[in-house]
Amino acid sequence: MNITFSKRLCLTALLALSTFAFAGTASANTSKLIIESGDTAQSRQNAAMDKEQWDSTRSLRNKVNARVEKEWDKDDAAFDLRDKCQQSANVNAYWESNTLRCLDRRTGRAVAP
Repeated sequence: MNITFSKRLCLTALLALSTFAFAGTASANTSKLIIESGDTAQSRQNAAMDKEQWDSTRSLRNKVNARVEKEWDKDDAAFDLRDKCQQSANVNAYWESNTLRCLDRRTGRAVAP
């Protein structure tokens, strides 16, 4: 009975060690969350159509942006000219807001401020 007990003890110890060894190598990390991208044929087709529309309106967007920039430059230049006209030493010079020009009160002609 003493031999069987030692065999059982040896087998139990061997089984316990192999269990710990197996558990150490077979551990898995399950903390990952998988979310589907929603990438379907319909969404790809919609994206392609949106890109095509965006590309086809590029020239129109460029024209609009160029026009806005041109108007901004015109207003900016007029603002600078108005300041120069109002600070001019010529007492007969005045700023005409409708034509955005500096004019002479006596003659009505454009004056260089």
